[in-house]
Amino acid sequence: MSKLSFAFFGATNYSKELLLFLLEKDIIPKVIFSIPKEFNISYSKEKVKNSNYANLKELADKYNILYYEIDSVNGKRTKDYEPIIKELNLDLILVLGWYYMLPKSIRALTKYGAWGIHASLLPKYAGGAPLNWAIINGEKETGVTLFRMEDGVDDGDIIAQKSFSIEYEDTIKEVYAKATIASKEILNQILSNVKKVKFKPQDKNKIEIYPQRKPEDGEIDLTKTSEEIYNFVRAQSNPYPGAFIRAIDGKKLIIERLRIE
Repeated sequence: MSKLSFAFFGATNYSKELLLFLLEKDIIPKVIFSIPKEFNISYSKEKVKNSNYANLKELADKYNILYYEIDSVNGKRTKDYEPIIKELNLDLILVLGWYYMLPKSIRALTKYGAWGIHASLLPKYAGGAPLNWAIINGEKETGVTLFRMEDGVDDGDIIAQKSFSIEYEDTIKEVYAKATIASKEILNQILSNVKKVKFKPQDKNKIEIYPQRKPEDGEIDLTKTSEEIYNFVRAQSNPYPGAFIRAIDGKKLIIERLRIE
């Protein structure tokens, strides 16, 4: 496992937990790419804030790993780093907690391409905020999928999947933790022998693409049922900005927890 030569792309607490897991197993990336806490993205005219941000530079410095930050719309683009990735002669790119599409020209520079973990059982809940959407929609089960990245949105060949339950009392924090544990189990299983990996094509006609969520999307629609509002609130509680209602004076009242009676 330790001989695997790879780049690590990540920018969240999920990324940090998985990177620490790999480092503890002496699976050390040649280079780490991350994204600043406030960054440019195509769907917003202004910079967006990563509410789940983790500083990976601290780990890069501790383990003497090359480190670069990407801010793709107005700053450094991923493609700008092609010469660096090519020179490193990598086996693989691992994309774990990322916000930008990875160009084909980058993916083609490694022996096995780029693999990512998406927090859903693909082809369900492709796209943005899959765990939040699963809770909002009242799902009782979800999971994580390790897949080979292609040109579309989370539509590449599946390598491995692991499911877990969403309990009625679970908030996004608990579900997020379950997704992290499942991701570690998959990485531990698959990275031990990447040469034996088998790829299962997705049925692209069944892919469900959900949009990213912004803080303003957290406003509670009080015409919804009590069950729908309950799910909506627990899907966006800490560490996310939270579901809210607007008071008469225009201020937000953030609702962290609800109980139905």
